[in-house]
Amino acid sequence: MSRTRYRVAAVQAAPVYMNTAATVDKTIALMEQAAAQGAALIAFGEAWLPGYPFWVWLDGAFANIGRFQAYAGASVEIHGPELQAIRDAAGRLGIFVVLGFSERAGGSLYLSQIAIDDQGEVLFRRRKLRPTMAERMVYGEGDGSDLRVCTTALGRIGALCCWEHLNPLGKYALYAQHEQVHIAAWPSFGLDTNLAYALGPEVSTALSRVYAVEGQCYVVAPTSIIDDATLAAIGDRSGSTAPFRAGGGFTMIYGPDGRPLNEPVPENEEALVMADIDLDLIGFAKIAADPVGHYSRPDVLRLWLNAAPAPCVEVAELPFTESPPA
Repeated sequence: MSRTRYRVAAVQAAPVYMNTAATVDKTIALMEQAAAQGAALIAFGEAWLPGYPFWVWLDGAFANIGRFQAYAGASVEIHGPELQAIRDAAGRLGIFVVLGFSERAGGSLYLSQIAIDDQGEVLFRRRKLRPTMAERMVYGEGDGSDLRVCTTALGRIGALCCWEHLNPLGKYALYAQHEQVHIAAWPSFGLDTNLAYALGPEVSTALSRVYAVEGQCYVVAPTSIIDDATLAAIGDRSGSTAPFRAGGGFTMIYGPDGRPLNEPVPENEEALVMADIDLDLIGFAKIAADPVGHYSRPDVLRLWLNAAPAPCVEVAELPFTESPPA
């Protein structure tokens, strides 16, 4: 049965960095806490499992060979036991989960998000379409099938990672699917904004807020924290962690008119940020400006979207025959 009014939770916390099993346990504990507080959906930040590879921004590829190997080992497979444990917990608790994770598939890694329903079934798995800057040394790319919105009992749910919210065409592809609840997953904003202002909290939280206004949808924007253990693990060869620092949690939830639905939490504090949403209010927001409806001009501007999966190998099998052809 579909629901239009319910509570959502966005996680502001640090994973147990590079400890996959412990982070799975922490994930389930946060799911239990959210369910106990009446949440129907809980969202985690980008690369929550096993943590975001901040170190790739500090040293070059050759300096990080050992870390690449360790990170690949800590990443998880889509059908692996780690995500299965989270799926089982979602079914047991009756809660939807959208979680960012480093996906290992064959010999490659992808910055992925998985959406799980309250029965423990996978709604979708998507990969970041274009990893940002230094991330490309770690992760492969997604394809057009990763720009999708799924119809669920909680409405039409979609997701993007981090600076995918800076890509107007990618956002429009989700708006055009009439997204109602959007998960905007971010890593920590614990960095010196004098060196990288555009990567900091002011710009990035603004992107989440603008997404809500442009798409007339609810935006749940979880942000992880860099804790002391993470900071100690990501230093470069000299031991420096500049420009990163502890903290960086700026988790927010926005309504379809752009208004914040929660009070900001201190950036070093772990918390479940909660808000009650009402999907019926989306219609009021769309009266003023619906960019894929009455506020569009498809005769002037249109998006071409190739939503087909793009496998690197397609196998054409021959039909079975008992005797060779003449």
